[in-house]
Amino acid sequence: MDKFLLQQQVLERLAEDLLQAEQAARAAHETATHEENIAENKYDTLGLEAAYLATGQARRAQAIRQAMANWRQFRPRPYDAGKGIQLGALVCLVDADDKQQQLFLGPAGGSMKLVSGAQTIQVISSESPLGKAMLGKCEGDEVSIQAALIRQRFEVLRVH
Repeated sequence: MDKFLLQQQVLERLAEDLLQAEQAARAAHETATHEENIAENKYDTLGLEAAYLATGQARRAQAIRQAMANWRQFRPRPYDAGKGIQLGALVCLVDADDKQQQLFLGPAGGSMKLVSGAQTIQVISSESPLGKAMLGKCEGDEVSIQAALIRQRFEVLRVH
């Protein structure tokens, strides 16, 4: 599986998300500044609410731009068993029920599912609980995380 193709898929998805966020921010801004939405009394808050929404969408767009910059600078490296799992690793985990999951450990901002051939790959950040737990692990090692009241355990099956 080509990590650079996965990286391109992440960038394409982020570009789509950015376009949607920018469109939503523009629409909310237009609503907030439209002459029909000028408040007539203290209970008439449509314009104010739209302004808050526009601000939130603009912040979301900025966060996506930052994630895109992180992913553009990201250079996935081949797996080095001496260092264990690092940023850029493509990891196959298996749980106690023999259910496998493919994970691509990338920079922040790219949490999404990708499809490569017949496989689904979950992109996670090294800042996520599972991402942190995997750092430095090698094939055959156990990874565990606490999710609510349940401790989840996985075995590292393969790393690329």
